[in-house]
Amino acid sequence: MQSRFDVFDAHVDTILRELDLGEDLGLAPGPVDTGRHLDLVQGREGGLGAVVLAAWVAPHFVRGNEVLAKPDAQAGGANARVHAILDTAHALAARHPDQVAIVRNGAELAVARSAGLIAAILGIEGGHAIENSLTKLDEVHARGVRLMTLVWNNHLPWIRSCQTVPADLGFEVPAGLSDFGREVIARMNELHMLADVSHSAVQTFDDVLEASTAPVIASHSGCTAIRDHPRNLTDDQLRRLADAGGCVGIVFHGGFLDDEAAAEDARIYASPEYRSIREGEGAPQGAALEYAQNAYHQRIAKPMSIEVVSDHIMHGIKVAGIEHVGLGSDYDGIPRTPEGLENAACYPNLAASLERRGLASREIEAVLGGNLRRLFSDVCR
Repeated sequence: MQSRFDVFDAHVDTILRELDLGEDLGLAPGPVDTGRHLDLVQGREGGLGAVVLAAWVAPHFVRGNEVLAKPDAQAGGANARVHAILDTAHALAARHPDQVAIVRNGAELAVARSAGLIAAILGIEGGHAIENSLTKLDEVHARGVRLMTLVWNNHLPWIRSCQTVPADLGFEVPAGLSDFGREVIARMNELHMLADVSHSAVQTFDDVLEASTAPVIASHSGCTAIRDHPRNLTDDQLRRLADAGGCVGIVFHGGFLDDEAAAEDARIYASPEYRSIREGEGAPQGAALEYAQNAYHQRIAKPMSIEVVSDHIMHGIKVAGIEHVGLGSDYDGIPRTPEGLENAACYPNLAASLERRGLASREIEAVLGGNLRRLFSDVCR
């Protein structure tokens, strides 16, 4: 089904498939299904107009215990890893200039769309990628990064995640933002970068809204009122995010959206069949293992309906207002997709679901793309 809407997806992890698996996102998946959620071909079919390519840096790339005391920290560090991911994104755009352009502001986004190109916005997921350095923040900005998810599930010396703080972390975690954390926000404001509060602790959310002079985004979260999960936003947070001019991108991760889906995920994770994927001669390693496990998860899990995603969208609209809700699928970063949203060609199915809920075309356009284009253009100017 060809989309009538210009979709803006605020968070996908797909660029890691290029770097870690050697896939070309400018080509459709080959005859063997890789379980890929998004590529330029599927995206164009589904009406994808703009997408944030998130450079997620796994915490084990951190050196030493300044962020996480990990004995398996990999040589090169978190900042080197993020630059490798950015290299991959730039190479994708150079290889397929007839399909995609990396954009840094609203004007460039409009030019890309008028040329029929998908506008790729570079983002970072996890503030450990800047290694406690404003200079390194400046450097990634110079390479085109315009959004940073301030913290992932690992706490930093300058910002608290939504997760429980381990007893043996090796450093003190602030209640929200530290003084340096506020410097990060101030510098992002100066650079016209979007600050992303998905994964943030409650106090962190409060501190970022107080510190930022620009609207902020929760790029891939759900609504606590429907599913009580630390990755979701309460009604009060949704209202304050909207009051500050920001947006929430509703995530597609069943574990965040639905109690039954979360229970099904837990059952699969505990199953011998799931665990056996990593065992035996020739078992996949690293990123290939994660994607193999996700592909198995997708095949055997009891489906979660697309209507659950629409439930969260509609609740967000009710609480925050129609201008402050968008999409942040987390494609290729989630273990399985909702039924009807298997890949990026399926965005029109979500439009149809919202139409059945009674939304007018202009309202669907706002949620699927218009709201996030406005936010990006307002902040990244």
